[in-house]
Amino acid sequence: MPLVLLGTAACTADTEAPGPTRQDAAAARPSPFQDCAGLAGDPAGRGEAPGPDKADGPGGAAGDLLPELTLTCFTGGAPIALRDVRGPAVVNIWASWCPPCRKELPAFQRLSERAEGQLRVVGVNSRDSRAAAQSIGEDFGVRFPMLVDQGEAVQRALRRTAIPLTIFVDAQGGIRHIDSSGALDDARLAALVHQHLGLTVPT
Repeated sequence: MPLVLLGTAACTADTEAPGPTRQDAAAARPSPFQDCAGLAGDPAGRGEAPGPDKADGPGGAAGDLLPELTLTCFTGGAPIALRDVRGPAVVNIWASWCPPCRKELPAFQRLSERAEGQLRVVGVNSRDSRAAAQSIGEDFGVRFPMLVDQGEAVQRALRRTAIPLTIFVDAQGGIRHIDSSGALDDARLAALVHQHLGLTVPT
């Protein structure tokens, strides 16, 4: 896809974001997102051992493992090593200030409900304020576990600059596909899950 078109489908770090001095008015309210306990377990409860390590390559190529980063869970608890998240999984990187991110979030919530027991959906909130992310979770009914990446470490590790960004991870923790085509709907998400993870999810 020509670079001129990518700008219409994704948001970059130059997009206006909430300033660091913004007060987190939502801090007193409970988090809308699930906690991150169990992210390192098999979503289907099979207890499978992870596959052999694969060497990291440039740009998060297919077959690479998730970046070796530790992120905070939005809902509290111990920090989560991203590489320990067990697949199959769909990891969505988003921010409240990114219009296509907001547009697609409800589809990811529906995927998490329809595919429960087959795969897990994990969010990574990037370069955002807690109050803004929490408001989106409340307004859009987003409940799946959410990690926080204030420094865009995941994007930098994958050598990607724009969001939304969606990573499809297999049962051995290998990256099968990274999608940066813009806002995904239910049908496109189901098609990508089937294509790259071999799972059939009702739409």
